[in-house]
Amino acid sequence: MRTTTNGTKRHTVVDSPYGPLTLVATDGVLSGLYMTGQRHRPVEESFGARVAPADEPFPEVVRQLTAYFAGELTEFALPLRLEGTDFQRSVWEQLARIPYGRTWSYGELAARLGKPSASRAVGLANGKNPVGIIVPCHRVIGASGGMTGYGGGVDRKVRLLAFESGERGLTAPHADLMERLYE
Repeated sequence: MRTTTNGTKRHTVVDSPYGPLTLVATDGVLSGLYMTGQRHRPVEESFGARVAPADEPFPEVVRQLTAYFAGELTEFALPLRLEGTDFQRSVWEQLARIPYGRTWSYGELAARLGKPSASRAVGLANGKNPVGIIVPCHRVIGASGGMTGYGGGVDRKVRLLAFESGERGLTAPHADLMERLYE
């Protein structure tokens, strides 16, 4: 991952089981994946010209997202160009290490960064992740296992975690997820 502050941007919108996803590229490299209603979503005007999903670099992003949503891909292999502070980028790099179907707490993530008392700062950086799903910020939960905030909405977080655990819907085996959601 590298930082950029300028560059030519363009975007496309694709459907997903979690609603439309806006994919943004800066200088031909994926720099954003935003859900509708997402907290910290940049204004639409900052995404650049809208292009077709078939325009570069989006075909490979769409292919990998399609495979992920089909349950055929558990780890993305895409070049990313992420804007953020050094600390934010270090958090996002750790997020990418959380295994598919697993969760880490904010405290665990802070400890892995060598900053065990920085769980609040880790949470703030997690919330500013510009490439949700691909950089799996949904896999971070509260210390007690609770479903804490998620920029894409806690409902989507629960659904993504249920999906990754092998459940395609929230049924009885995920009642504990729902209980933690409403603690």
